Amino acid sequence: MKALIFPGQGSQAVGMGSELYNKFDLVKKIFQQADDRLGYSISDIIFNGPENKLQLTQNTQPAILTVSYSIFKVLQKEFGLNFKNFKYFAGHSLGEYSALVCSEALNFEDAIYLLHERGKAMQEAVPLGEGSMLAVLGIDIDQIKELLLSFKQKTGVCEIANDNANGQIILSGNKKKVELIQKNLKEKKIKSIPLKVSAPFHCSLMKPAAEIMKKKINLTKLNSISHQIVSNVTANPENDLDIIKKLLIDQIFSTVRWRESIINMNDLGVNNFIELGPGKVLTSMVKRTIKNANTFSINSIADMENIENELKK
Repeated sequence: MKALIFPGQGSQAVGMGSELYNKFDLVKKIFQQADDRLGYSISDIIFNGPENKLQLTQNTQPAILTVSYSIFKVLQKEFGLNFKNFKYFAGHSLGEYSALVCSEALNFEDAIYLLHERGKAMQEAVPLGEGSMLAVLGIDIDQIKELLLSFKQKTGVCEIANDNANGQIILSGNKKKVELIQKNLKEKKIKSIPLKVSAPFHCSLMKPAAEIMKKKINLTKLNSISHQIVSNVTANPENDLDIIKKLLIDQIFSTVRWRESIINMNDLGVNNFIELGPGKVLTSMVKRTIKNANTFSINSIADMENIENELKK
């Protein structure tokens, strides 16, 4: 069984999607749709940067969706893939919006608008410089939970933002609290890497952003879905539209349970994971979690040609 997976923030790069844009008119139309909905040229930022402008989360989020959706539509329209043999779609953080768009539950223009607003709300939830995120490598989730519990009495927030893969966990919270945890990890000779992010995503400090997005998400029409969406919040397949809306709101301040999502899909019979979008971040996460999984990353025409027959099986 196969699943489509869609990347989140961190996979972006200036110039992404340009090969497809130059080759296919349908991609030009998708980029134009994104520009028109946002009222500014996200296309120009994607293709020409500068990098610091693309890194602004209100730009990064719709940019990654635009590229992921373009790859999906090229596979569908130019390579004749119907994806009917894919039971599950899943996306990492903002990638969940890509999954919803490609499953026909969410209109592309609506998703572009929501992600731009989501990015703005998340950025504004915590003053610049007061939040921080930290990648912790080589220890499991239970060890991290135990460590965080031992620091519970200390002032501030530090929570698990992403459970990405075996031995790869991201913490998020107040800068001082995160630095305190980092110091403790260093003393224990556990590797950790501060992330270059503009806000502490996926922790309780993002609740103001969730409140802002609640009305916008609830006012957005969702259609019946063609594939089951594996939620970041529950790590389980969901197809009830009201529940999906609630989970999109909760996702803003909740842990991205990616490792569990991959394990649960594998338990349901998925052993082929195909990543659509810039970069290959999710492919490596899957491999770290399910050693014998078949993984494919598609972000170029060569990738599409190489995997065309495999996807049609």
